[in-house]
Amino acid sequence: MSAPAIRSVLIAALGGEGGGVLADWLVLCARQSGLAVQATSVPGVAQRTGATSYYLEFSVAPWPEGSVPSFALSPTPARVDVVVASELLEAARMMERGFVTPERTHLIASTSRVYTTLEKMQPHDGRFDPERVRALSQVLARESLWLDMAELTQQHRTAVSSIMLGALAGAGALPWSRACCEDVIRASGKGVEASLAGFAAAFAAAQSAPPSEAREAPARATAGASSAPVSLAALPEALQTVAAHGVARCTDYQDAAYAREYLAQLQTLVQACPNPAPAHVALWQEAARHLALWMCFEDIARVADLKSRPERFAQVRASARAAAGEVVHITDHFKPGLEEIAAILPRALGQALAAHARPERHVSLHIRATSFWGFALLRLLAQARRWRRHTLRYHDETQARVAWWQAVCQWAQVAPAFATAVAGLPQVRKGYGQTQQRGLHRYARLWQTLVLPRLGAATPPEPEHTQALQDALRAALSDLPDPQNDGTAERPVLWLKPGA
Repeated sequence: MSAPAIRSVLIAALGGEGGGVLADWLVLCARQSGLAVQATSVPGVAQRTGATSYYLEFSVAPWPEGSVPSFALSPTPARVDVVVASELLEAARMMERGFVTPERTHLIASTSRVYTTLEKMQPHDGRFDPERVRALSQVLARESLWLDMAELTQQHRTAVSSIMLGALAGAGALPWSRACCEDVIRASGKGVEASLAGFAAAFAAAQSAPPSEAREAPARATAGASSAPVSLAALPEALQTVAAHGVARCTDYQDAAYAREYLAQLQTLVQACPNPAPAHVALWQEAARHLALWMCFEDIARVADLKSRPERFAQVRASARAAAGEVVHITDHFKPGLEEIAAILPRALGQALAAHARPERHVSLHIRATSFWGFALLRLLAQARRWRRHTLRYHDETQARVAWWQAVCQWAQVAPAFATAVAGLPQVRKGYGQTQQRGLHRYARLWQTLVLPRLGAATPPEPEHTQALQDALRAALSDLPDPQNDGTAERPVLWLKPGA
């Protein structure tokens, strides 16, 4: 009698998610089914609470008596049958290490993210592109299944281990029945009802294979924008999706009139390109995105508004897995510097206070958002958006943004590559406190040395000018220390025009 085939399963999880529990459940299921099984774990060190890999090998049928199976202690690249990952970048890590192959591997992974420290440190949008990972899975995996495991975990107030088990069973990756999995969960005796509910939801989701969350997001943004009293029809179709996101953001940030200002500026850029080519469409989309982000800069009013919204409290309760009736206290820590306080004051008063501001001077506040007075204070600060247009920060940001937008429009038709590079400049204006000050000084240096001289030139920028600006922008976004600014320089002037 020949020995039955051996199937291998590699579990990629983060510390504390229950990867070990899932491995134990799989071992128990195999034993109850009379199968030979072996499991090992490889603890690792990562920037997101620690990543741990669990590796199992089991026979797909009972092992013949009188013989001993030979199992591997660790996974071998190109020889893994099933890879299950609780987080998108963990799935990418498994593919990068060669464990996912088109001839053999069934990939089951989550679309949810737990951002790495490196991603969070970037002054620009440092997030890894999820569509790149999903596109790669279509090439590298024999089969791939993507579910939002974090959402299912929160909905059913369980651990992701039960979600991963349900996905494995629903995808047909296990040689035993659904009932066997449920029996093992019941035998654990901990959080049984929630685990069974999460298992059932993941099982059904794996069998129905719903569309991904990423594909649904643009539709939701467009729907939100269409409810605002702003028309997108005047813009080219290639720009409308990005513009819809910007309209929704500006309306939420300030009001409908602010969103109309956003659309009016987009129209000036479109009109500057009477004969659009693919390069101009790419410019429109890049400029529209950065324009919306710049117009919705984060100030104290914006932060207070976001921290006092009902959906924020609901999200915190869901993350804490608080049951109905349980009390959850939320304390927000604010440490604004004098410059940030000056930023929300009327222009003249703010300039007077900013003149005496020092980086080491801060106001420390601990506000309990779930108390009456704490919530009232946050809502009071949020109402500051009503006079935002009269504040020092709004004046400075608007002056700089108008000069930047004029530069983008000036070179849009004749030098779209250079205009696209200019459109990306606002990426360095991020953060708060000293990080923000470094960003402002870097923006000022890029503007004054690489953009301003071209605005006054009689000829369009050459390719070497575009390359120099792109290289300088990449260097600025690397967040290296600024040798020309020790933090004591004066507030930069960022809206210089030709001849200034």
